[in-house]
Amino acid sequence: MNQHPDYLLNKVTQPADIRAFSMPELKQLASEMRQLVLEKDAAISGHVGPNLGAMEATIAFHYVFDSPKDKIIWDISHLAYGHKMLTGRKEAFLDPDHYHDVSGYSAPDESEHDFFTVGHTSTSVALAVGMAKARDVLGQQGNIVAFIGDGSLSGGLAFEGLNNASVLKSNLIIIVNDNQMSVAENQGGLYQALADLRASNGQAKNNFFTAMGFDYHYVSDGNDLQAMITAFEEVKDSTNPVILHINTLKGKGYQPAVNNKERFHWSNPFDLKTGRLLKQPSGESYAQVIMDELDKQVKAGQPVVAMNAAIPGTFKLQEFEAKHPDRYLDTGIAEQDCLTEAAGLAKGGAKPVVFQNSTFMQRAYDQLSHDVALNDLPVIIMVNGGINGGSKTHLGIFDIPYLNTIPNINYLHPSNQAELLAMLRWALAKAKHPVAIRIPSKPVVLGTALQEDFALSHYDLVREGKTVALLGLGKFAQLAVKTAELLAKKGQQVTVVKPYSATSLDEECLSGLEAKHQLVVTLEDASIVGGFGSLVNQFYADKAMKVLNYGAAKEFTDNISQAELYKQFHLTPELLVQDIEKNL
Repeated sequence: MNQHPDYLLNKVTQPADIRAFSMPELKQLASEMRQLVLEKDAAISGHVGPNLGAMEATIAFHYVFDSPKDKIIWDISHLAYGHKMLTGRKEAFLDPDHYHDVSGYSAPDESEHDFFTVGHTSTSVALAVGMAKARDVLGQQGNIVAFIGDGSLSGGLAFEGLNNASVLKSNLIIIVNDNQMSVAENQGGLYQALADLRASNGQAKNNFFTAMGFDYHYVSDGNDLQAMITAFEEVKDSTNPVILHINTLKGKGYQPAVNNKERFHWSNPFDLKTGRLLKQPSGESYAQVIMDELDKQVKAGQPVVAMNAAIPGTFKLQEFEAKHPDRYLDTGIAEQDCLTEAAGLAKGGAKPVVFQNSTFMQRAYDQLSHDVALNDLPVIIMVNGGINGGSKTHLGIFDIPYLNTIPNINYLHPSNQAELLAMLRWALAKAKHPVAIRIPSKPVVLGTALQEDFALSHYDLVREGKTVALLGLGKFAQLAVKTAELLAKKGQQVTVVKPYSATSLDEECLSGLEAKHQLVVTLEDASIVGGFGSLVNQFYADKAMKVLNYGAAKEFTDNISQAELYKQFHLTPELLVQDIEKNL
């Protein structure tokens, strides 16, 4: 049910409708849209601060330009909520029953006003250059606009896009939304140049954009609706590439989001009045376990350097930075640079520990292969990944397949705290080659201390049986045990094996299974195509053993709950038992 039938937004069915509004009505519209973002995000989670800060720019764009003839490409697109409200998708914000009808990112399958499915940073300028060139080749008309945040400018792809955009001989407008924040604080020398431009009202001689050949316009208050309309009218139908640099406030209109910009970049459900999360994080986390261990390693004299690309809060790295500021590097939104700097650190004798989300690490595939693995450097990479219910732009299921294609990298998968610590300590003390370690998901399981040489491919026999062997990798070791227990109740005593590496095989263990087993079942928290199970398939390819692989399908799932995905992929004890019984 529409909770705000009196809102002006109800009168908007297409962007052109807002041109009939007076300036006071447009300002009211911005306030309404902010309130709707807050209500929706407080209820179901979402990006808060980025959307609150971009409302005036969004309204001004649709007031001045003619979408979709004039095209806007949103970088990351996590601040396109207002754009969605004005382009036929307002019910997804006005009516809680429809909150899940649209994604949190731009989506061409939702609207002709969206042009790309985008959830990663630094892409908009290059996409816009391509669209502008296509327009020119086809002899078409219309403005091409890229909307990119200052944080996204730190990504190498943004620099490459700007380099090529600056020499375009036709219309291209790049809005630089400067709110002085990335996900966390901005990093790098570029941001002093932006600060100089803000301090001089866009007049600083040290202008990165004009040096590249762009026409340049500055708006000191990008949250001033009239100023934004005027600025867009000035740059509309430009015949040369233009930078429109706007100074905005991330979190505008909601004081908790202004006070704590990183916390409200994206938020789980929260109390609107206080900003407090409805469900507070509970208990110890694996991130805390890792931070405590790195702290001990530094104090013990290890030359540890913790690194990440713009998402320190994901890993509790602020705590490490506070204790050891000289041992911490945040490269900004620059996953490629982060991995290559780590290679340099390792070559120089330091012990880099890089923290990456699976979905972002894939952006640095060549650096993993060429800079780290080809040079066989002992870089340690801590990876967040696994099957999740998020957007198709942020899936964490491809890390095993893409790391599996690269020589020299050993991808370890602990199932509990003891194994995680054993692997991290071994990597810091003894690893001679690149090591990646998948961080288990909560809740924290203590486990039993290990004294393993993880350079060797060794699997542990957890439970001995016959006929069926379950190989549960990482967190799915527990799924293997639960499945075995359910089979035991049916009179079937099966073997459970715990592999420690997703990228190498314990051939002695696998050969030993042949004597008493007909079926091997692999379980992995990732895409099964090219993953751990595929290695086991290859091993048994010329043998009589039957192999079943379980994990995520090779597809881009989109906002489907983890529980539902587990059912679809048969990653529950009950469904696994049914499949196993059918295959015996």
